[in-house]
Amino acid sequence: MPLLDTRTTRVLFTVLVFALALGFLYVARQTLIAFLFAIFFAYLVDPAVSRMEGLLRGRGRAIAAIYLLIVVLLVAFFFVVGPQIGRQSERLAKSIPELLEKVGSGQIATQIGTDRGWNRKSTAELEHFLRDHRDTLTHLAQQAGIKVAEVAKQAWLLVLVPILAAFFLKDARNFSQVLLSFATARPQREFVAGVLDDMNQMLAHFIRAQLILAAMSLLSYGIFLAALGVPYWLVLATAGGMMEFIPVVGPLVAAVVILGVSLLMGFAHWYYVLIFLAAWRLVQDYVVSPRVMGKSMELHPLAAIFGVLAGAEIAGVLGVYLSIPVMASLRIVWRRWRLYAEKRRFGPLNEYSFGAEISPRK
Repeated sequence: MPLLDTRTTRVLFTVLVFALALGFLYVARQTLIAFLFAIFFAYLVDPAVSRMEGLLRGRGRAIAAIYLLIVVLLVAFFFVVGPQIGRQSERLAKSIPELLEKVGSGQIATQIGTDRGWNRKSTAELEHFLRDHRDTLTHLAQQAGIKVAEVAKQAWLLVLVPILAAFFLKDARNFSQVLLSFATARPQREFVAGVLDDMNQMLAHFIRAQLILAAMSLLSYGIFLAALGVPYWLVLATAGGMMEFIPVVGPLVAAVVILGVSLLMGFAHWYYVLIFLAAWRLVQDYVVSPRVMGKSMELHPLAAIFGVLAGAEIAGVLGVYLSIPVMASLRIVWRRWRLYAEKRRFGPLNEYSFGAEISPRK
């Protein structure tokens, strides 16, 4: 009698293949991240490329025209706004060591207390607290600097991603046909085609919605902070808009940075900034985002939080950004697999599309 029957052997082999695949993905995660960002960038510009394709009578010429337009817009932006952002960033960077020294020594407490009219007891308590926790605050500042440096190390993606995206834009249909060719049976081909179609819809909607939300945040931060005269308002608004791309933690970090700089720079009306940040977060999360994002992700908040934490552990800040679409993609695969399994057991089901529940044919 054999030690393992055929079914057990197949199960063990399948588990081994999945384990090897996951191990490979973890080892090659940096390369995988570059390809994922290239796919996202391709989804972002694909509508414009598709429209230009008919006018220029060729997809390659359409891709070249859109890339040239993007370069022109970026150059124009940096010529118009870039110098001002650069000057504000330089002044802010030069003032950071002095601000950290004031915070660590407690001098900032005296400065804020004097500006706000605090009594001596409250000022002294805050000053002692900052002195007692100087090492902790210094460590937190160092960790923040390390995180910023880690993100800066990924600057090579700015060059590699558009290059890879050009290949995805040109040969995306061929890639889909290659994936479909691996499925021989008709139900398997339907499963693969359904997953690709659902992921195509989800990613396209997600990328464009994220861009809209980031642009709205940047515009709102810029208008409000400039109207109040907050120091370094352009740098803070730009950072706030960019942070909107990072799920869950990005908006929180942006709010802390904006409020922290306002306080440390002695901005008199910092409480207006606090009220605005809280109000904008409520409007963005409960009014704007549901309408822009719709139900494209269909993720439970716990699943989203798990994905963010897992993404941070695997690939840092970039992993946090990729966590939500990856979790949504896994959900699509799971739902399509359920449909495939139901078809094998009970026959055809109602047509399923992304966002619809699976139900037997009546």
